[in-house]
Amino acid sequence: MMKHLIYIILLGIFLSSCTKNFEETNTNPNGTPTALPQQLLAPALVSTLSYNMLRNRNFNNELMQVTVNISDAEGQVFRYDFRSTWADYLYNGLYSELTNFKDIYTSASDELNYNKSYMGISLICQSWIYSILTDTYGDIPYFQSNLAKDSGIYEPRFDAQRDIYSDIFKKLDTANTLLSAGTAINASSDPVYNGDVAKWRKFGNSLYLRLLLRVSAKSDSAVLKIKDIVETNKGNYPIMTSNSESAILRWTGVGPYSSPYLSVREQDFRSPGIASFFIDNLAQWNDPRIDIPTYGTNGFNRWGIAPYSGSYQGIPSGYAPGENPVKKCYFYSNTSAVSLMTEPMTGMMMNYAELQFILAEAAAKGWISGSAETYYNTGALNSITQWIPTWPVSITTWLAAADIEWLNDETLDQKMEKIHRQKYYALFLTDMQQWFEYRRTGHPYLPKGAGLRNDGVMPARMTYPVYVQSTNPTNYKLAIASQGPDEISTQVWWQKP
Repeated sequence: MMKHLIYIILLGIFLSSCTKNFEETNTNPNGTPTALPQQLLAPALVSTLSYNMLRNRNFNNELMQVTVNISDAEGQVFRYDFRSTWADYLYNGLYSELTNFKDIYTSASDELNYNKSYMGISLICQSWIYSILTDTYGDIPYFQSNLAKDSGIYEPRFDAQRDIYSDIFKKLDTANTLLSAGTAINASSDPVYNGDVAKWRKFGNSLYLRLLLRVSAKSDSAVLKIKDIVETNKGNYPIMTSNSESAILRWTGVGPYSSPYLSVREQDFRSPGIASFFIDNLAQWNDPRIDIPTYGTNGFNRWGIAPYSGSYQGIPSGYAPGENPVKKCYFYSNTSAVSLMTEPMTGMMMNYAELQFILAEAAAKGWISGSAETYYNTGALNSITQWIPTWPVSITTWLAAADIEWLNDETLDQKMEKIHRQKYYALFLTDMQQWFEYRRTGHPYLPKGAGLRNDGVMPARMTYPVYVQSTNPTNYKLAIASQGPDEISTQVWWQKP
């Protein structure tokens, strides 16, 4: 029994569905024996985004040249050199939240609490979380995960990523059908859309397109499904149509809705410098998101980046030990000024601009009709106006001035670089999506420093948590025998040639 309990704790398959800061949801002896969907949804969303945001900050941003830690120590992520202990946090956290979202589905399926919308939202959130897990680690426990409490499965098998994606698509189709009924939910239970079920449906179908594109190189049926959603059967698959429909949990600073960035010490938050790649593009384009005259408050810009001597200068990523670059720009951390620590929109799940760049790629590759240029321009515009709604400049004028306008006679690779360089900024703060998309496409082109490890190749995955080798040894060995060595260089299914 003790062995089984250890498995439950370590594998993130928890007996309780409680979440940090929401303990009374399942432990109040005067409440219902099983938590209701409206009690579980908000805490599960808050906790999931907390895991995503903290790993975005110190893992994704370091790999993808948003920030650079100033250190010559071993295990620096920006040098493609990270310890196996990095794996535990996201793996444990997201599996624990899957328990909560599965409990939402179970409760909403009950005759007394029956609610199609909560069921659909649960399936969307499960798909969102499982996709992050499998894109981070590769083959993972899926069909047998989170079943310790109900089925006594303490050593779940690892499923092939191909099969995981196939089932995720089934979940998203089912969610679309469930949400089409428009069953009302408690607005106060929903910190993302305030109870607007139609927007949840649009998010689910937009997420569907993100994931179909992710596996498009491995699946002709995924390409056909993209066309089905966007054109053939679009009336049955509504997708986001504006920034107002972006899936963002906006931190209010009240009660549980305080940004997880506030848990980071201010000196640690501003410790990494801004990478040259991230800041140089914005400066070269005169991008309003860092343009002080356009959006200046106390000397800082929309993203709370502190300028250096009146200009924006970054640190080359991947620098070799001993080069000792000087930190110039960084994300400001004073919570009384403009800062990402208190920014309401950092709870990013998926935004409208990302969807437009998905459509731009699909159109450029001839999978859907419509103008790739129009999708590209709309994506670039909304990536900016999401942060600066009153930006007065014509997007075509701005793109031309920055020398990044769409040109139909360019090669497909040149078009992909343009799309993904803009998409890189649209994905800012969105869990590990920048890293996933770079691994899928090789875009945007990132400069390579002399200090990179892993033969200078972007890591293809995180390794599994070390404890999995001892708590689930048989299935761990089967997983690496199928997928490849448990190393950062082993490519996941959708990334393999």
